[in-house]
Amino acid sequence: MATRHFLTLLDLNPDELHYLIQRAITIKSNLKTQGPRYTPLPNRTLAMIFEKSSTRTRVSFETAMTQLGGHALFLSPRDSQLGRGEPIADTSRVLSEMVDAVMIRTFSHAGLEAFADASTVPVINALTDDYHPCQLLADVMTWTELRGSTKGRTAVWIGDGNNMCHSWINAARQFDFQLRICCPKGYEPDQDILAAAGERVTLSHEPMQAVQGVDLITTDVWASMGQEEEQAKRVADFTGFQVTEAMLDHAKEDVLFLHCLPAHRGEEISETLLDDSRAVVWQEAGNRLHAQKALIEFLLLGKVSN
Repeated sequence: MATRHFLTLLDLNPDELHYLIQRAITIKSNLKTQGPRYTPLPNRTLAMIFEKSSTRTRVSFETAMTQLGGHALFLSPRDSQLGRGEPIADTSRVLSEMVDAVMIRTFSHAGLEAFADASTVPVINALTDDYHPCQLLADVMTWTELRGSTKGRTAVWIGDGNNMCHSWINAARQFDFQLRICCPKGYEPDQDILAAAGERVTLSHEPMQAVQGVDLITTDVWASMGQEEEQAKRVADFTGFQVTEAMLDHAKEDVLFLHCLPAHRGEEISETLLDDSRAVVWQEAGNRLHAQKALIEFLLLGKVSN
């Protein structure tokens, strides 16, 4: 099988993405009923390069490789020559000779693309400043588990037009649902990414109007990693964009709320929202493990039937 990378959701076609979601649900079910007995990747190694901090990403990928029978190798900037100025392509070529796949959590998406261009093993985007596609696999998996097919449904993104918002735009295109983006003026997503989605995605600036009758509401922190110095300004600019229980009341009766976490209670969400039964963020977080197992398996072995 030719080397496949997963840098955005657009790197796989809709059929492959639907396969991944169903495969992740099967892997999760089998794990719960049989335990971690399915080990198709003995002696395989995943290199994990982290230039940004992480809880869910590191734990889920490392656990995924262990449960699949392989090994995950953690590399921070202090642990590799990347932190000392080795060209990205050189590091990529070296790792391609030693490991079976590479997962990268970094700042520059262009840098990730340069790494992938030089790699002869699969490269997975575990977050860049522009996209977070692995989180969307877990999000769509959670939505599908609880409500069935996402086709024809409507989700709303409340908040910053950031990397998560960009991946939700791509998800709407690939999984065939409508997406409403609601953000303060000046915080819109990248216009090229938005335009590529066509009529699949709409943009507004009024949260209470945007949530009317939707199937799912999701958000993220107002200041992402690397934007901490903008925190005070963003808190002021995002006044009125906090997701609350009252906001969910204007959506459909069976609405779901997602958040990629970590959440800042009292900022982008109310203090008590995560305790609401409509918030399914813990299931969503746990699904990172299963969705990423399905992704790793697919990139290394292709589609499987068991």
